[in-house]
Amino acid sequence: MALPNREGQRVPNVTFPTRQNNEWVNVTTDEIFNGKTVVVFSLPGAFTPTCSSTHLPRFNELAPVFRKNGVDEIVCVSVNDTFVMNEWAADQECDHVRVIPDGNGEFTDGMGMLVNKEDLGFGMRSWRYSMLVKDGLIVKMFIEPEVPGDPFEVSDADTMLKFINPMATAPRVATVFSKPTCPFCLRAKSMLEDAGIPYEEITVGNSGITSRTLRAVANAGTVPQVFIDGDLIGGSEALQAYLQSENSNAA
Repeated sequence: MALPNREGQRVPNVTFPTRQNNEWVNVTTDEIFNGKTVVVFSLPGAFTPTCSSTHLPRFNELAPVFRKNGVDEIVCVSVNDTFVMNEWAADQECDHVRVIPDGNGEFTDGMGMLVNKEDLGFGMRSWRYSMLVKDGLIVKMFIEPEVPGDPFEVSDADTMLKFINPMATAPRVATVFSKPTCPFCLRAKSMLEDAGIPYEEITVGNSGITSRTLRAVANAGTVPQVFIDGDLIGGSEALQAYLQSENSNAA
């Protein structure tokens, strides 16, 4: 039997028992959805590979763009208890995503998305999907195809963003390999900040990321090494040339 598309219907009326600040707090669907535009994505389980490596982090990364396009909140739902979901949230990049534990599967069942994953030892879990909800009314659903395994083709953050605004663009992000005492690293980070490009900083040293790792990744042993959207730009001079070229093209 095909999984139901519930566009045009209201979300199920459910109360979620959650654990917040060492206390039990009931969260209702009315609180989550009433009077708000909410993007929901649901997945088979916390700590599972695709959910942790791609699904959740990308929604979190694009959250500022969703907000600029009228989305009040992004909610992740999984059939896990609140303790598991809290630990997963603490382990993940999800400061812009609200994780909701559907421990009893009541919301997921109401959506018609509760599926049997006994073959994996999971029991009953959610099929992977995403949806846009306005004031409790489901406007759009992206449901993964019903094929074996755990397909991840249409419920991703980029697909949802494109539906909301086909002209929306994802923000550029940078990665900077650096050392604490390196003046060229400080210069590179300053240039990224001036250009409005958010970055993560990876410190090269004796523990963790070493010069050998840097050579393997960037084919270079000097810092900084700057990547923008996954593309290697190079050191501070290369970054300056890259940004100047962008400014020239924009003019």
